Amino acid sequence: MTDRTEAYAGAIVEIARAEDSLDTVSDELYQLARAMDRSDELRLALADRSLPAARRLVVVDELLEHRALPLTTNIVAMLVGAGRGGDIPTIADRVVALAAESRGKAVAEVRSAVPLTAEQLSRLEAALSSNVGRQVEVKVIIDPEILGGLVAQIDDTIIDGSIRTRIEKLKEQV
Repeated sequence: MTDRTEAYAGAIVEIARAEDSLDTVSDELYQLARAMDRSDELRLALADRSLPAARRLVVVDELLEHRALPLTTNIVAMLVGAGRGGDIPTIADRVVALAAESRGKAVAEVRSAVPLTAEQLSRLEAALSSNVGRQVEVKVIIDPEILGGLVAQIDDTIIDGSIRTRIEKLKEQV
């Protein structure tokens, strides 16, 4: 991670905290980052400096209008306008980590084939916190490719309880 990425993330956290919107902004940036990870077209639309900045900003407005806080939209527009659209996933991940750290937690990225209920999220947070020995904040990514179960990553630790992995292990045994 570059110093510039760290500086952007730190500034975003401070702005969002000052607006009392840190949780929402970090969550919305996280969701945008995952959308960019899944879509080459979106990533190119926001990061391609050969496209006029005005066109990239129209994409931001169309993408986030009525789906994100105006603050989040303005932050993304600022990043895209500054030519940092390609850095949004890295910056967003750092914003999420800094926001969690400010609450004394680690971030657990969890892949699930289906959305989780509030009760399931609560139980998952408790189980993962117990497993790693510190409080975690769960960020869920819906990933139908895992078929069922969950895959959790906390820092460098991966806990894979997915049906896809179980099937692959059974294939190896047979």
